[in-house]
Amino acid sequence: MRLAIVKEAAVGETRVALLPDAVKKLIANGLEVAVEAGAGVKSGILDEAYAQAGATLATDRAALLASADILPVVNAPPAEDQRKIKPGCVVIGFLRPLDNPSALLPAIETGVTLFSVELVPRITRAQAMDALSSMATVAGYKAVILAADTLPRLFPMLMTAAGTIAPARVFVIGAGVAGLQAIATARRLGAVVEAYDVRAAAGEQVRSLGAKFLDVDLGGLATEDKGGYAKELSEEALDRGRDLIAKTAKTADVIITTAQVPGRPAPLLLRRDAVENMRPGTVLVDLAAAGGGNCELTKPGETQVHNGVTLLAPLNLPAAVPGHASQLYSRNISNFLALIVKDGALHLNMEDEILSGSCVAHQAKVVNPRVASALEAAAGSQTVSQ
Repeated sequence: MRLAIVKEAAVGETRVALLPDAVKKLIANGLEVAVEAGAGVKSGILDEAYAQAGATLATDRAALLASADILPVVNAPPAEDQRKIKPGCVVIGFLRPLDNPSALLPAIETGVTLFSVELVPRITRAQAMDALSSMATVAGYKAVILAADTLPRLFPMLMTAAGTIAPARVFVIGAGVAGLQAIATARRLGAVVEAYDVRAAAGEQVRSLGAKFLDVDLGGLATEDKGGYAKELSEEALDRGRDLIAKTAKTADVIITTAQVPGRPAPLLLRRDAVENMRPGTVLVDLAAAGGGNCELTKPGETQVHNGVTLLAPLNLPAAVPGHASQLYSRNISNFLALIVKDGALHLNMEDEILSGSCVAHQAKVVNPRVASALEAAAGSQTVSQ
């Protein structure tokens, strides 16, 4: 049985799905591994490292796709690649099945089995496969480094012969994995940190990192789902948080927003007037840009300066740290593969809650109800537009 690793086709993508150490273990488990030449170069992994791990190097991408029984990827392959994958092949990666389900139709119609790492359930047994958390960790760290590089001030308090420099004030909105990593990184750099999250339960984690937690009374509303993700809130509930956010943002030097709801547009937490009331020189990093952004002025993928405030809206921060991002992702994928590969053969136990929860399509059928609904909605909107 052959596992193939291909170069990522997405513009700006630098990560690779599996590293040589993972490849070596898979080969020891009875798999044949083929790697497209140059697949790991942008992550600092040369072809020779894969060859030394026992993989075969390939230059014919089409033939590689057509021969693969398992295809771990970082991003969903483009449509032209999906049509070259053979029926029954198992594809695992960030497939964005709730954000852009129509992009997966060529693979679904071909009969490819699709597992999306975004859908891996948040249960104890699946923690080592939680690629969302791995990439959020990298993004939270890099957001602070990016902000520190852009801010026209220093982060730590300094006592010098020329006087004392006060520490920077960092405000983190959303205390999920990315937010908590941003808090920890900002604290390491010497900043004074405040954080806000709609989930009151996040307060303990925020305080444990040495930051101040800002709490808002949302009237007892349920703010997270069974998987631990934040739920979409009503406008009234959001407004309560927006008022506190706008007030706090006035005195912040750096604001990092991380609030996202799976399968939904990012919640709007910072309106135009909040930005216009910020001090000149303030830096805002919107990590929710891929979902539209938490700030009303966000333009995904662009950097702006508005009234002296710098607005950064990166779309793929983990790709800015490809070495460690690939290392973490490779381990997540390796742990997932351990569920489905036994003694060199493929065993798909669809009764396993991790596999059933993360499976998008199997045997040319969409098996995830949420993805099926998203596809129906997309088809309906296309019909109306025509």
